[in-house]
Amino acid sequence: SKLISLGQLEMTWKSRTHFHPLLVRVLHKSRLRYYGKPEKKVDMPYQAYFEVADGSGMMSVVLWNSLCPEWYNSINVGTVLLLEQYAVKNSYPFKTQPTPGDAQMKRFATIEISLNVRHPPTKISIIPEEMVKPEWGLPKVKYRFITRSELDNLPNNHSCDVIGLVTFVGRAERTRKKEDSEDFWLYRWAHAIDGTSEQPFILEIFATSQPDVFEHIHPMTYLVCTQMRVVRDLTENPSSTIYLTTSNESQIFITGWHKGQPYTKDTKVQNFIQWTKTQSEANQMRKTVIGGYYPFPRPPNNFLKY
Repeated sequence: SKLISLGQLEMTWKSRTHFHPLLVRVLHKSRLRYYGKPEKKVDMPYQAYFEVADGSGMMSVVLWNSLCPEWYNSINVGTVLLLEQYAVKNSYPFKTQPTPGDAQMKRFATIEISLNVRHPPTKISIIPEEMVKPEWGLPKVKYRFITRSELDNLPNNHSCDVIGLVTFVGRAERTRKKEDSEDFWLYRWAHAIDGTSEQPFILEIFATSQPDVFEHIHPMTYLVCTQMRVVRDLTENPSSTIYLTTSNESQIFITGWHKGQPYTKDTKVQNFIQWTKTQSEANQMRKTVIGGYYPFPRPPNNFLKY
């Protein structure tokens, strides 16, 4: 069928009533958002967005309501989609923006694609990777992996991907979403090492839309976290309080989930795998810890400073 590129769509969407199909690859995936309110009568008030790209650039696709439980778990980073009968509208100005792995990628930020159950009913097709042809010109998924030795030089809020061997994982803790709110975020702390530094990555991992992964982070698993943000306390000693926290587009993977993921081809991931082959499992096991209370960043040593 006749396709349209994201670039052509941005230039001509206002003058069109009918949109040709889009062929795109998913580069980023957000967590699932629940926007239900008691006074609104929406059957399935869910929303998720994906950053998708073709040869012309990258754009946001928003999945609405009952399409979320139907499609959210099937559409992953790297998935190729054929989208038909979608809607186009001006983009939501307050949406978070993931950092693209490819800095040269053009971003179409003025509009977004809406996938709905009706008005119009969207048709979504997943193209298996073995059927994807090189002449379609779809971009590959690129990452921004860093090693632990590189972390100390990165600025606050820098976006990166990490891989490490888990040496500590804390219990699940809760924090209020807003000061007087009854809603909570669930999170846990983890440490992961990659052999490039004496220090581990300190990771604040929020429960996103991957409960099956979040609940099974254990010591000695290979942990990959994408789209993490650097947090450093610039007031005290900056190097002692540097850690990474998940963002809206973070994806977490543990041993058993890595097969077929696009990052397995990344050089830094392969270097890490080579390093793990030189380590004694029994030796690393002795250094691992699980559970308990983990106050971080640590409070000062005396009350006067506190």
